[in-house]
Amino acid sequence: MRSFYHFLMTYRGKLNPDEKSLLADWAFNDHNFPKQSTKYDVISDYLEWNSPFPNALNVFDEIWNTYQTTN
Repeated sequence: MRSFYHFLMTYRGKLNPDEKSLLADWAFNDHNFPKQSTKYDVISDYLEWNSPFPNALNVFDEIWNTYQTTN
């Protein structure tokens, strides 16, 4: 199973950024993001303490649901 970070990178680099691409771009630039993790709790806890924007946890949950169905 690939890491959530690896999956998240598929949302990166949009010309017209949405919240999903903003989260992906932020994670790419955050050197402390748990890049190898496949565990919801690890990533969710990290985002709770380091949220890049107010709706980031909701966006994470949406992307996580997609991640779970594709892996």
